[in-house]
Amino acid sequence: MVRSLLVQSLGFRNCHRQFGKRDCLSLRPRFSSSAGFRSPSDNDVIFFRSILSDTRVVQDEDTLRVRNTDWTKQFQGRSKILLQPSTSGQVAEILQYCQREKLAVVPQAGRTGLVGGSIPLEEEIILSTEKLNLIHDLNAYTGILRCQAGCILADLQAYCADRDHLVPVDLGSKGSCQIGGNLSTNAGGQYYYRYGSLAANVLGLEVVLPDGRILNLNYQHSNLKDNTGYKIHQLFLGAEGTLGVVTGVAMLCPRMPRSRQAAFLACDRYEDVLQVLQTAKSELGEILAALEWMDQKAVELVSNNHTIPLLASDGAIYNNYLLIETHGSCPDHDQEKMEKFLELAMDKGHVVDGVLAQDLSQIESFWNIRESANPAVAATGYGYKYDVSLPLPEFVHFIDEMRSRLQGLNTLNANWGHIVDGNLHFNVTTPGLFQVDESVSDRLQPYLFESVLRRGGSISAEHGLGQTKNSYLKIVHDADCLIAMQKIKYAFDPVGILNPHKFLPRQ
Repeated sequence: MVRSLLVQSLGFRNCHRQFGKRDCLSLRPRFSSSAGFRSPSDNDVIFFRSILSDTRVVQDEDTLRVRNTDWTKQFQGRSKILLQPSTSGQVAEILQYCQREKLAVVPQAGRTGLVGGSIPLEEEIILSTEKLNLIHDLNAYTGILRCQAGCILADLQAYCADRDHLVPVDLGSKGSCQIGGNLSTNAGGQYYYRYGSLAANVLGLEVVLPDGRILNLNYQHSNLKDNTGYKIHQLFLGAEGTLGVVTGVAMLCPRMPRSRQAAFLACDRYEDVLQVLQTAKSELGEILAALEWMDQKAVELVSNNHTIPLLASDGAIYNNYLLIETHGSCPDHDQEKMEKFLELAMDKGHVVDGVLAQDLSQIESFWNIRESANPAVAATGYGYKYDVSLPLPEFVHFIDEMRSRLQGLNTLNANWGHIVDGNLHFNVTTPGLFQVDESVSDRLQPYLFESVLRRGGSISAEHGLGQTKNSYLKIVHDADCLIAMQKIKYAFDPVGILNPHKFLPRQ
């Protein structure tokens, strides 16, 4: 049903019976002059230099080569101008001019996404938020942090930790991702179960609209409770820079936990993993903060450069690994709960081996293993990376289905995810080959997305839609829902200069 609906809803009437061929579905839409945008000129550069210093209007080819490419090397733009404003006023002048002159703009943060949302399709102007990096304050009474959108996540974490607070999101890319980019994809991360999504913790935003207006949405004077109108700021969370440019955020940061416990566990079967998850929820209760899963192949790749604390008696990698962390206020109480949970899980035979962290450094060593999965796969070959949500029992069935589609090809599949919230990171790589292999991508797309939807999942869990998944919204949402989204886009960006042909399907 989903398969036939995909072909029909995208308007392809004469497609090959095996849908997904490239002559039926363009995975990388491009815009041209027919879209109404023009290429930047020397006069545009002169105007931008009148707003910014010469060093903040970048035309250096080497720099632009980097900024036109994402970290996965999957997306490549042709932008010739990179702008680096440091104030919302400068952003406003830039956008107002670009709307008037019909110049397309791509807001860009740390380029750590998976779907090319911050990479130009063609010659769009890159508007970087990296110089919007001021941390204003952290209210000691309310826990509200106010900062600019270009702040690096790790810097915010350090700032809050020095003040006994915790940023409610943590990501493996925290050393380079920016909070504005996190907001624009509504990033989840490993502590989603404990602290919720970024959207749940954002109290206010400062946003610059395409016409240059600056919206102060409970940002300048942030309150924990504010019911004075529509919650407009929520529209910009997860919108991937298509409605406006987020320049500032007011975010609720909880107190740093007085107690952190962590365990690294091994399970034989995936069914045991699900049972451990249920036991953790019931026994650890309110202190359960994170529960991460890694399969055998992911840990095997990580073991090339890191010591794995749990191995079978013959030195082999176990089939499944779990990292469990708790956040609480009483070390003795939390440790007792963790030990009771581990004892119960092992008595039931769901855990075959495990180690309990003795101090914070060992907790960090556990997380280092988990966060090394991504670079370990990237070092092996070209990566085909997918961020999806699935009902937990469907993880292995989905993985088995995709592996069967890849039979006969030189591929390696390694998987991990935030299993406590149903988020799977499905990864395929081609060992020794660091360029895209269309025979691999043709086996994956769009079949992978069809499989996710058939199983009741979501094709995007926390990395957005960008330029790779936006076409599939037509099989995710009905026509009325898509029309409503298009109307919201037109209301904020009637000329369509912000991140054109991304996020929403092309009209």
